[in-house]
Amino acid sequence: MATQYVTCPRCSTQNSALNSRCLNCGTAMPVSPMPMQHMPQQVKLPGADKKIAAGICGILLGGFGVHKFVLGYQNEGIILLSAYLIGLVITMITCGVGVFIPVAVGIVGLVEGIIYLTKSDEEFVQTYIVNKKPWF
Repeated sequence: MATQYVTCPRCSTQNSALNSRCLNCGTAMPVSPMPMQHMPQQVKLPGADKKIAAGICGILLGGFGVHKFVLGYQNEGIILLSAYLIGLVITMITCGVGVFIPVAVGIVGLVEGIIYLTKSDEEFVQTYIVNKKPWF
């Protein structure tokens, strides 16, 4: 004989028909048992785990291009890192006149980090993992 289940009207948890209260939230259970319904499982998209790491690295370490390396964009990461370091050298040689270069590179990383974090997982994977869009 198949086990009868009752769906909690408050939290949608499947409970045994023998329970008078929901095991999850404590709500009184209805008396008519229904067959257990399959709850859809959340599927983790491959590459979606890189979204948070790339976003945080973009915001905190954007000038060094770390977020590009996290996504597997080595050429773009080297470009950002080189531009940042060259900007620092020019800034030191000119006593601060070239400071706009590392600042601009840092702003690029900051903006990209924010863009990564504001996209949905599906949109992020489609744009940056599948289509390999390297900039913005």
